[in-house]
Amino acid sequence: MTADIVSAGTQPPARVDGTPAKPLIVVSSLASDAHTWNLVFLQLLIEELGADVVNLGPAVPDDLLVAECRARPVAMVVISSVNGHGYQDGLRAIARLRACPELAEVPIVIGGKLGVSAVGRSERAEALLAAGFDAVYDDTGGVEPFQSLVSSLLAVSP
Repeated sequence: MTADIVSAGTQPPARVDGTPAKPLIVVSSLASDAHTWNLVFLQLLIEELGADVVNLGPAVPDDLLVAECRARPVAMVVISSVNGHGYQDGLRAIARLRACPELAEVPIVIGGKLGVSAVGRSERAEALLAAGFDAVYDDTGGVEPFQSLVSSLLAVSP
């Protein structure tokens, strides 16, 4: 990200240098996941698509994830899991995020290795969607569906 987002009263968000802000997407892992390469990849991909990114890094506790998403004008939240516990941690995190009125309509997606085995993959995805995620990407579908979602979000963002 080239500059931090700041807001001034009722003005649209702007960068520190005064230029208009791009839509802001938060990228994060979950509390039990200490992997970082996936987060760097997502950050670079999203920035190439035209958004600013706040990357919260690995092993993000639920309280920190919620606080950081509430502290800024978030256009989307992207949660990535590599350790195979994304399903369990994701259910807990989405309940906390959706409990915040200011995040109720924000697109929130999760992806990566969501379970430790392929057994139950579709059931996990359905449960995550039912819990409040807008999209679920497992580790077999490639990056194109996620790119399409981000591109469509950016196409309608001011």
